[in-house]
Amino acid sequence: MFEPQADCPASHVAAHTAAGYDDMAALDAFAAAVDVVTLEFENVPIAAVERLARQVPVRPGAAALAVAQDRAEEKAFLNKAGIETAPWAPVLSQADLENALAFTGRPAVLKTARLGYDGKGQSTIRPDTDIDGLFDRMGGVACVLEGFVDFDLEVSVLAARGLDGEIACFETVENIHRDHILHRTLVPARVSPEIDARAQEIARRTIEALDYIGLLAVEMFVCADGRVVANEIAPRPHNSGHWSIDGATTSQFEQVVRAICGLPLGKTQRVADCEMRNLIGDEADDWAAILADPGARLHLYGKAESRPGRKMGHVTTLFPKPDR
Repeated sequence: MFEPQADCPASHVAAHTAAGYDDMAALDAFAAAVDVVTLEFENVPIAAVERLARQVPVRPGAAALAVAQDRAEEKAFLNKAGIETAPWAPVLSQADLENALAFTGRPAVLKTARLGYDGKGQSTIRPDTDIDGLFDRMGGVACVLEGFVDFDLEVSVLAARGLDGEIACFETVENIHRDHILHRTLVPARVSPEIDARAQEIARRTIEALDYIGLLAVEMFVCADGRVVANEIAPRPHNSGHWSIDGATTSQFEQVVRAICGLPLGKTQRVADCEMRNLIGDEADDWAAILADPGARLHLYGKAESRPGRKMGHVTTLFPKPDR
């Protein structure tokens, strides 16, 4: 594992190279010690991935990572692949913002094109919002303006693709957010078979168009009129797939290893209906009470410090299929 943070949670269970992404000697030594590299975080610098790829297979590679790192690239890629997104426009200046609002209308959300997640790097523009100087308040960096979508619920699909091109998707799941952070995931999603099929097809089309090897999460909106609109992609195991540790024949973490190592993909069926709940900030302090429920599957991440808005763990509850 390569991670700049010295005492990251994964270092407790895996061999760890603690070095900066710009440390070429450390990258080279890491590449020499492994057979294949994958990603757990989409904000790894492209230069570091390209350096590794010259010495060892990196799956997914720099091309897919570049798409996922930049919201403008991501949305342009999805649209080119024939996948609908919310109306959007790139914003590189205050004048761009004003012109983009004329296209998307209000309400809308201004997001930094890079490095934002869990609600960070975002500003909601409502009908009465004063946008004067907003671009500068966002840091004066490249942004994307997204129009609001009239949606009933949010869903996601995790798709895996192996070296032979085989694709296996996990079930469509329903995601409930709180303060822009995933709060609960329900499996299966409360959608019709037709909506489920559309979400699955979007995930398959996306992973194929990227020529992607590994595990990819595609987040989507289910609109009031029945459309399924892509929102974001994540080139890694995803929070909305954590239920699979306890609730699926093959977990998302096993599946990504199978995909990048050229092994047959595992079966993705759920063994029960599930609800996964994130433990945010001090919610993880209630771990003893959670364990008092014999049906709760508790997972704490071993992060050194609890902070508001930080995911400290999750708990999954399984419901036998006939009872729900």
